[in-house]
Amino acid sequence: MVAVQKDYWYFLVLMMSLYFLKGSVQMKAPESSIILQEGMVLHCLCPWSGHLTMVSWTKKSLSRPVAVYHPQYGSNFAPSYDGRVEFLKTTPMDGSISIMNVTEGDIGHYHCSLQTYPQGSWTKDILVEKKAITTTISIQPNIELLATENDNMTIRCDHVHKGVVYQVSIEKLGEEEGSSNIIATCQMLDSGVELSEFSSRGQLNCSDAMEVSLHLTNIIKEDGGFYRCNFSTDSGVQTTTILLNTLSSQELRSLRYMLYVYIGGGVVGGTLLMSLILLLTRVNRRKRRREEYRIKLQPGKRQKWTYRE
Repeated sequence: MVAVQKDYWYFLVLMMSLYFLKGSVQMKAPESSIILQEGMVLHCLCPWSGHLTMVSWTKKSLSRPVAVYHPQYGSNFAPSYDGRVEFLKTTPMDGSISIMNVTEGDIGHYHCSLQTYPQGSWTKDILVEKKAITTTISIQPNIELLATENDNMTIRCDHVHKGVVYQVSIEKLGEEEGSSNIIATCQMLDSGVELSEFSSRGQLNCSDAMEVSLHLTNIIKEDGGFYRCNFSTDSGVQTTTILLNTLSSQELRSLRYMLYVYIGGGVVGGTLLMSLILLLTRVNRRKRRREEYRIKLQPGKRQKWTYRE
């Protein structure tokens, strides 16, 4: 009886939260994927500050939520996930969960809905799939940048997509496909633009036109990689991917050395080619002169001799 009453309160709170937040702003993060593995973490970290009112995890193959968390009423889980799922709660706005004792039945599409006040809801879709771990990200970047260690570089998120932009977030993609870390967000509110920074690696600027730039100083090797600008618009989430290539001082010296070698080789090759052309030109001229001299020595007509008896 107590368990039934507890479940009733969870679903009642869930339905009430969804009803009151129906008219609020809803932000959706880009979909990501994760490999089925023991203790896997499904990240759902809200990028802004506020008050957490509800976190719910659903799965397409289930008729009821996988997990629900409420600050006042606690946590509740579906029978097949009870005892295997844990809310991490690393920050006040963290709705991430970890799953233990995983089976192939845990493969599928998960949807995280994090309800907050007063900003609204933050949602994210995650695909759990079974395949070999890939360490190479197969992404075609929209922009490529090159920087060396200890230099400065500015990564710009210029909005070139259609629609009204409500929020821009910058995330650093990890080495494994589907893994990422949100660096900062810029959100348009009624009171103006709100900027939330999550990383101290650079200085973030955000304009009223929702143009965001991340200025990195004293770049290190680890700053290299893929960055993704996510634009939450009235027509959905649109992204721009930037690849930052970083070179160490040794790599820069090696690159300069190879450049000098190629330039020197090009100069030597060009000199040899010009010398060969001049040599062939001289040979052809000598051949023409010899031909002209031979023609002059031979008359055009032969002289006829007459003999008298």
